[in-house]
Amino acid sequence: MKTPVFTGSATAMVTPYTDKGIDYDSLAQLLERQTVGGTAAVLMCATTGEAATLKETERQEILRFTLRQVKGRMKVLCGIGSNNTDAAAAMAHTAESLGADAVLLTTPYYNKGTPEGLYRHFCCVADQCSLPLIVYNVPGRTSVACTPELYERLAEHPRINGVKEASGNISLVSQTRRRCGEDLNIWSGNDDQTLPMLALGAKGVISVASNLIPRQMRDLCGAALAGDYLSARSIHETYAILFEQLFCEVNPIPVKTALHAMGLCPDGFRLPLCSMGADNKAALLQTLRQLELLS
Repeated sequence: MKTPVFTGSATAMVTPYTDKGIDYDSLAQLLERQTVGGTAAVLMCATTGEAATLKETERQEILRFTLRQVKGRMKVLCGIGSNNTDAAAAMAHTAESLGADAVLLTTPYYNKGTPEGLYRHFCCVADQCSLPLIVYNVPGRTSVACTPELYERLAEHPRINGVKEASGNISLVSQTRRRCGEDLNIWSGNDDQTLPMLALGAKGVISVASNLIPRQMRDLCGAALAGDYLSARSIHETYAILFEQLFCEVNPIPVKTALHAMGLCPDGFRLPLCSMGADNKAALLQTLRQLELLS
């Protein structure tokens, strides 16, 4: 049995940009909002944080800043995604040296790897770092998927703590629970599947929507983990349209657009990401108004 890195809701944080670089004043505001909202953990420098366009020095600056700002009030996770195993291991070393609580490692993209290659990729990084490692299964971005058989093998590694499951395959969650039990923790990687995954034994969610609604995602997870599925379902149904619209364009374009509309974040991206299309933006803003998220 492995103690989960966190239970409840974690937030996959955006990286606020201006023309001059990272906007640390906005990042401080966003992190404080997560703390006040009761978020259990923040994930920095991952997909929602536009990690692919961060320089290594920026990754380190963001992690240092976050750890200073959070001051132990939440767990701090760091994305180390790479299709280069040695590079991922080096990023894990850095995250450990700076004081992160855990690292998150995606399946390798483009060169991908066979099931055996995936197993060795994750174990190689876990062997070289004392932090808990969370596997990230997101085949929609990487074009390679984990299987129950792979999870069963990975569960045997003492530092592979669990998986952020974003395949959209609910059956995979059920099969993984049957094979691995409490030896591999599962977190939802899709906001719209948080509730059903919690019902199947997931420990929580690593959420995009909680950038906007941290307290509500905390409450959804808390209710479901306590067995109050009626309350959890009510929250899910209220925000289901938001969960959908936050992925109407490539993440994190919609969530950063929403944060900007709420006065919390600059409307800045790094190519190849760019501003949201006019029709999608209008629909998103209308939803924010309906949910009373705009002042």
